Amino acid sequence: MPDKHLSAQFDSELNSVSSLVMEMGGLVESQIIQAIYALSQFNMDVANEVIAKEARVNAMEIQIDHDLSSIIARRQPTARDLRLLIAISKTTANLERVGDESAKIARMVKSIIESGSARALPSLELRVAADLASGLLNKALDAFARLDVKAAFSIMKEDDQIDTEFNGFVRKLVTYMMEDPRMISPSLDLLFLAKAIERIGDHAKNIAEFIIYVVKGEDVRHTSMEKVESVVQ
Repeated sequence: MPDKHLSAQFDSELNSVSSLVMEMGGLVESQIIQAIYALSQFNMDVANEVIAKEARVNAMEIQIDHDLSSIIARRQPTARDLRLLIAISKTTANLERVGDESAKIARMVKSIIESGSARALPSLELRVAADLASGLLNKALDAFARLDVKAAFSIMKEDDQIDTEFNGFVRKLVTYMMEDPRMISPSLDLLFLAKAIERIGDHAKNIAEFIIYVVKGEDVRHTSMEKVESVVQ
């Protein structure tokens, strides 16, 4: 992930914590995939597996934060290295929140199964959006490993596609509820799930923003895409 640093020991410590971040990312990705499967098949066992992984994700976040604090205290990194350490910390926090969203999806799936309303839910489009979000997180982690700013910019643009899917899905749910009052309760369940999926895309976008921050030294949060493009060029 990082460029070679003058201190071999610093490089070793940074590589170690970077590997742990990638491991955490892989675990969170598996949570998303399982949560989507649990939703598509209304599978209680798989939903429980997603929830069970939450404790391990949380423990990894704590370990990474501890390692980063230790590196900063002992190594007093230079500006670019410090930006990288900050970006790793923020990426870890976003991964933990993705894990939270996956667990929320799993808990909602369990609730839907227990209520007996599973088969009434028109969830196909929701699964399409979930696949988009999962793919976006995978790309974000790959771009972060390579500190690839062009890939990061592409990810930021793709997040807009997820937002468009989400807005279209919400409009469809409103139509369902207006046409058939019996669809109000299951539609609200789907809205909860759709929002969780949208947030996964947002967290992937956040990771992409941190990549640009590390490489270019520019904080592009809350910035127009035109300005971000000018920074990346």
